Amino acid sequence: MATDLEMRAKEAFVDDNFDLAVDLYTQALDVDPKNADLYADRAQANIKLESFTEAVADANKAIELDPSMTKAYLRKGTACIKLEEYQTAKAALEAGVLLAPGDSRFTKLIKECDERIAEETVSLSKKVMPNAPPNTMSHSSDTTIEEVNSSHSTHGLPNQTKETPNKPKFRHDYYNTPTEVVLTIFAKGIPAENVTVEFGEQTLSVTIDSLGEEYHFQRRLFAKIVPANCRYQVLSAKVEIRLSKAETITWTSLEYSGKAVPQKINTFSDAATMQQRPSYPSSKSKVDWDKLEAEVKKEEKDEKLDGDAALNKFFQDIYRDADEDTRRAMSKSFVESNGTVLSTNWGEVGSKKVEGSAPDGMEIKKWEY
Repeated sequence: MATDLEMRAKEAFVDDNFDLAVDLYTQALDVDPKNADLYADRAQANIKLESFTEAVADANKAIELDPSMTKAYLRKGTACIKLEEYQTAKAALEAGVLLAPGDSRFTKLIKECDERIAEETVSLSKKVMPNAPPNTMSHSSDTTIEEVNSSHSTHGLPNQTKETPNKPKFRHDYYNTPTEVVLTIFAKGIPAENVTVEFGEQTLSVTIDSLGEEYHFQRRLFAKIVPANCRYQVLSAKVEIRLSKAETITWTSLEYSGKAVPQKINTFSDAATMQQRPSYPSSKSKVDWDKLEAEVKKEEKDEKLDGDAALNKFFQDIYRDADEDTRRAMSKSFVESNGTVLSTNWGEVGSKKVEGSAPDGMEIKKWEY
């Protein structure tokens, strides 16, 4: 049955009915899921439909099943060039040309990749890459990932995916850091060996084997990444994927839209900006506390007092301006005389106890406790 479907798919392809060809190849793969040729041929049909992300996923699967299949490398390279992933395309084409040294298609496409890479290098060298602050983050809204089946994608729109019934679905979320985009797929209890992640220059392909059913997540990303610096980790309740940004811009979405304008992350390279403190209504005018204290002291000194208050201030001024011996004499005499004697002569009161002295017409009485 798979052979019959494959023949009908090839006929549809020859008749330029690429939608039907993809559908027939998909039906054939349902019968024979380990057939590398079917994946490679469906990749070619997806290229004709400009479904380049799906074409890369099909070519990757064909290479996984049969690493010696020349046409799979050629189709992966072709699709990656269309996605402007020239480094990934070149790597695939160089692997393919080793299997087919005389095939001029590989050398021609490799040359095209080298030219494009050189153009990108010149373009990037003209850009000034700002230094981003360490903890700036921009969080996305929570989204549900639909099962991506390359054969059921909306053709002509390479970034759209459709839900395939009876297939595993996992929720995902992502957020920005200055140098990375962190993508989390909430797949619980998946063994690490059941997860395959492939990074392209601007593509991401994730395959999760969940209870015998494969879940595929392929995206053309919002902007380019550095595949060598990307990494992922399979945890007990999720798969965390860290995408290393090629440029320090904020990703306003996870997927490429063709119309998105990269937004540079705000930086604090200016030292003056870093040191600037926020302004609050209560801090518009600064208070000179030293000046205020001096004014208060001057007012206290110049204050006119009467009676006991004036006398107390007089003694306070004496004590404040006196030397250490005078202060000791004043303290000792006042305490020992129960507040009736105040002497400033330490030589007189320092060697003996100061007895109390009652005012005229009064006598001192000792209280018994």
